[in-house]
Amino acid sequence: MLGILGGTSLLFSQLPNLEKRRIDTPYGSAEVLCGDFALLQRHQRGLPPHRINFRANMAALAILGVDHIVAIGSAGSLKREIPPGFLVIPHDYMTWGDSPSLHNHSVSHALSHVRPEMDQNLSENLGRIVPGAHQGGVYVQTRGPRLETVAEVKALARMADLVGMTLASEATLSCELGIPFTALCTVDNYAHGLSDEVLTYEHILETSRAHRDRTAAIIEKIIGVMG
Repeated sequence: MLGILGGTSLLFSQLPNLEKRRIDTPYGSAEVLCGDFALLQRHQRGLPPHRINFRANMAALAILGVDHIVAIGSAGSLKREIPPGFLVIPHDYMTWGDSPSLHNHSVSHALSHVRPEMDQNLSENLGRIVPGAHQGGVYVQTRGPRLETVAEVKALARMADLVGMTLASEATLSCELGIPFTALCTVDNYAHGLSDEVLTYEHILETSRAHRDRTAAIIEKIIGVMG
């Protein structure tokens, strides 16, 4: 079963008509839209990034039988050559802070020491579905909910291409669950200090709103090919 994760980039898009279900997990409950595939909106109930229960969300998808995941994530660009409106399929990620784990009480290092990665086959397939997307790039996750400082952006730009607040946690937990994972980043803004415009959350929402039809069409194609 295909699992789709979405956030800010899905706020204004027309979503498929699915049954909303509450899934109870050992880590809490999560609301999932269910049909022939599962769609989970990570900011359900208005949760900001630092309050998302990533473990419950990912466990809920596993309980439903999801066996491959495509995450759609809003991201800020750390490079001037990656402008707002761009689509990027990152090949790797890093975390600027803590990473959640399902193995807080595991006594087996073999279980808890997973090799985090984006699934190459899924990423290549996603690239064929979304031919306009740039294939490759490093995503760095910060904690949020605040935006990054200019100094932080300068430091992060030496190591990564995109910055966001969710995908690295989801990718790591997906690896712990043994579920292949890939992501499509919608670039909604230049990171703080890279543009002459004053960056605000409303600015980010404006870009998401402007590309809502494109996002809906992409989701429809992903469901049609990968579902």
